[in-house]
Amino acid sequence: MKEKENNFAFIDSQNLNLGIQSLGWKLDFKRFRKYLEEKYSVSTAYLFLGYIQENQDLYSSLQKAGHTLIFKPTLPNSDGEVKGNVDADLVLQAMIDFNNYDNAVIVTSDGDFYCLVRYLYKKNKLKKVLSPYVHTCSILLKRSAKEKIVDMANLRRKLEYKKKNTA
Repeated sequence: MKEKENNFAFIDSQNLNLGIQSLGWKLDFKRFRKYLEEKYSVSTAYLFLGYIQENQDLYSSLQKAGHTLIFKPTLPNSDGEVKGNVDADLVLQAMIDFNNYDNAVIVTSDGDFYCLVRYLYKKNKLKKVLSPYVHTCSILLKRSAKEKIVDMANLRRKLEYKKKNTA
């Protein structure tokens, strides 16, 4: 019997959230974590996000759902918008853990990750790239992921957040 793969997911949370919202639905992070485990044998799911103190409840629920949170300090830009650019952190973590996983699942549509995806592909360590919004997904990312890119729009039925009926 073949041993189960030990795969890690590296999730660009801002890109994931905005991509899914642009499709008109909200992601259920608990269901998403279970999906990653069952479909892609993901044992560790890193969620990269900007840290905002007021979001502590959200962070707790994400951790309870099984995600490992990696925070980036946030700073307001000149317009007062808070941004935590996680790209370098995600790439660095993927390389730090390179020998600890069989394959990587990268969750983003951002072309900044094409070099990581290309490297993992060449090393036979890329399981999939899950693109939250394949229509605006970077051409560089699509080219480097080749046949391993998955459009998350098709996952709405499985992964959409549904409010629990409290009546």
